[in-house]
This record gives sequence, structure tokens and C-alpha cells, in this order.
Amino acid sequence: MFLLLIANLFAAIAWLLIFGLKTVNFWWGMASASGLLAIWSIIYAKGDRKFFFDFRLSYIVWGIGSAAILYIVFWIGGAVSTRIFGFASSQIDSIYANKAQMNPWILGLLLLFWIGPAEEIFWRGMGQRVLSKWFGSNVGWILGALVYTMVHLWAANFILFMAALIGGLYWGWLYKRFGSLWPGIISHALWDLVVFIIVPLK
Repeated sequence: MFLLLIANLFAAIAWLLIFGLKTVNFWWGMASASGLLAIWSIIYAKGDRKFFFDFRLSYIVWGIGSAAILYIVFWIGGAVSTRIFGFASSQIDSIYANKAQMNPWILGLLLLFWIGPAEEIFWRGMGQRVLSKWFGSNVGWILGALVYTMVHLWAANFILFMAALIGGLYWGWLYKRFGSLWPGIISHALWDLVVFIIVPLK
């Protein structure tokens, strides 16, 4: 648990620099921070590596299907929030403004093959896994999603905060349901690619 706390502290500081203070290129900052956390998670896992990297062909279907469902949820949520909250449109614009910091082709590859998978390896593969061992699978799932959500507070963006909460609960459920990171990795990576590059919500 102590090592998880240290990793979460690192994540909180990294997300502060990336989201709050904006001291680095957003995407390279995310790639670096999530990559380091993922590597640390794999080293820390030791004997559990095979368990949470267990792969089945059905996970591809679950990953693609869950990414599509989540995209629809966010599409509806975006449409509703912009009608209800006057600030929603500008906050969504500020999220997408980060796209200008990188060539879209490079960004797409980075999201698909690095950032999305790395986030799942850390937040679910280390964070939720360790919390579930201590508090049980249901509490670990909720706590893991809340920690994932809280580091996004630095952005001071309500829409992003809610997106992180929904995503954290959703991908966390996939990990809890299957005991493997692969459904979440595929889902997260594809969702990132679609929502930022292929069919943006705005």
C-alpha cells in the first residue's frame, strides 16, 4: 500500500504540472508520466503480471463494444450538458484545445499505443488491484475510480472531472468483471483515438 501511495503522489504532482500549471507539452507530459507509472506498475506487480495481463480473443470484442458504448454515453452527455450548463461548451473547447500541441497523426498513435494502455496499466493494474486486495473488489473499484478522478481536479474543469469519474468507473468495472487489463486497455485506447481524433465530440 505504501508504494501505491508514493505512486499516487507522483501522479498527483505530474497531473498538476500537466493539467494545472501547464508547464510542459500536454501530450508529451501525459506520455511520460503515464509511461513511467505503467513501468513502475509492471515491476511492482511481480507474481500478478500473468493474472492481469491474461488475454482472450473475447476481450477484443468487449474492448471495441465498450469503447463504442462509452462514446455514445459521452456524446449524449455532451449534448445534454451544453444545454443545461452555460459553461460546458467553453470547458469542452478547452479540453480539445490541447490537440493543437501535436500533429494529429502522431497524437493518434500515441493515444492508441501508449497513453491509453499506460493509464490502464497504472490506474487499474496497480491502483485498483492493490485497493481491491485491501478493501475488497467493490470498494477497491470505487476507490480506484475516485483516485483517478481526483487527480483531474487540477484542470479546474467540471466537464473533464465528470468525464474522468465516468471513465474511471467504467474501465474499473471492466477490470473488476474480467480480472484482466485487456478489455480496459482496448476500450480506453480506442475511445481516446475516436473521441480526440476520428470523431471528436466537438
